[in-house]
Amino acid sequence: MKRQARVSRKTKETDIIVEFNIDGSGKAEIKTPSGFFNHLMESFTRHGNFDLKLYAEGDIETGLHHLIEDIGICLGKALHKALADKNSIERFGFSIIPMDETEITVSMDLSGRAYLRYDVDIPYELIENMETIIIEDFFRALVSNAFITLHITKNSGLNSHHILEAVFKAFARTLKSACALNNSGIIPSTKDML
Repeated sequence: MKRQARVSRKTKETDIIVEFNIDGSGKAEIKTPSGFFNHLMESFTRHGNFDLKLYAEGDIETGLHHLIEDIGICLGKALHKALADKNSIERFGFSIIPMDETEITVSMDLSGRAYLRYDVDIPYELIENMETIIIEDFFRALVSNAFITLHITKNSGLNSHHILEAVFKAFARTLKSACALNNSGIIPSTKDML
């Protein structure tokens, strides 16, 4: 069974298409109005060895908030759909990623329950046209639509670029680990569902 999904979302504020393949080869086709956000999503794709096509546009005259939050919604829905019944997945994942002075820890449970703890102290600034603080909204939208539990912690770091890039790399490796298939033939829960 192919673990992939396509999700589109069009509102008055945004127009987004996401095609996501869990069992990919690290191929990315990313086109959003933010070069830096494109870079983060390409890092996510490469370090998780996923395939991702992402096309997004929207009302960026007022900032990128609506667009990046809605991308989180779409990616979360695509992940949820691609995982289907979660048969034979590992379920849990954990990574610690360093990037120069920065170190990020991410842990995850593909639990069927939406929860985010985002403990990433980051300076408020613009990197290109993207506010650093809207990444929390991206992850909140993602977990709410993927129904996963996600903890992201900054252990150290000063440079906002390094912090956010390490967050996306750690998230990718953690997700890949949690989505990994084993030979159990069961859903990893005493409830027999996730």
